[in-house]
Amino acid sequence: MESFLDQLGFLGTKAPVRSDITLILILITAILFTIGYRLAIRKRYEGHRWVQTSAAILNTIVVLLAMINVFIVYIMPGIPAKLFQGSYGATTLHGLVGAIGLILGIFVVLRANKLVPKSLRFKNYKLFMRTSYSIYMLATLLGVVVYIMAYIIGM
Repeated sequence: MESFLDQLGFLGTKAPVRSDITLILILITAILFTIGYRLAIRKRYEGHRWVQTSAAILNTIVVLLAMINVFIVYIMPGIPAKLFQGSYGATTLHGLVGAIGLILGIFVVLRANKLVPKSLRFKNYKLFMRTSYSIYMLATLLGVVVYIMAYIIGM
């Protein structure tokens, strides 16, 4: 019997429910990160910290529960032989950029919440936060490209 998450999704593409849910959650995360960014611009730092922390937790959960397993099972066996076929290259790039963004983002959130040792605390918040936000948005864009390639175009 086919599990619910493996059935045809609800967005009208060839994607399974699992991929549709992942896409929606990641887009919600991107919106939350943008709201948090806007709060920082308005100097509402406490709200900014809470929104960014929540978005980073949601993002981490989605990556750990959905993306890593799919990458290991479906993409890694095809590397490097299929790297230039279908969506393998875009998915690999998305995975690399996403991993960098995830690690940096978690570090920034841990630092903002004073959960890293004093020796690892950076002083230039803006540089680290803007870099993390930019990498995350690039990873999100690449994820949308992968979704389109895999489930709409059918590569």
